[in-house]
Amino acid sequence: MKTCDPIGTPMEIKDKLDLDKNGTLVDAMKYRSVICALMYLTSSRPDIIHATCLCARYQAQPTEKHLKEDSGFELTGFSDADYAGCRDSFKSTSSGTQFLSKKLVGWSSKKQDCTVLSTAKVEYVSLSA
Repeated sequence: MKTCDPIGTPMEIKDKLDLDKNGTLVDAMKYRSVICALMYLTSSRPDIIHATCLCARYQAQPTEKHLKEDSGFELTGFSDADYAGCRDSFKSTSSGTQFLSKKLVGWSSKKQDCTVLSTAKVEYVSLSA
């Protein structure tokens, strides 16, 4: 561990969340879906485990305070496709990237399973994948 590079956590550890009984309740399903997505990311991003688990403690009754703490995780995705890029099968290639804050956490590139007749359908198939 002496040769490893240190990496900061997205949320300061000194900040402690509490139950916040007087806060305004938010949609628990939305909060749980955000926590679920972040838990999935922790397999490749160990630097967000502490912050994610801290936010996950309050899934039963999340308030605006808990959702605001979780908002430091800005997950952005981009998707694109070429139209009939393969000259042999005329199938398109879909590609996508996912960023957590400004860091790349995932990318993909795959030939689509179907052949489509328009560029709009190519983009829709790519986005749905």
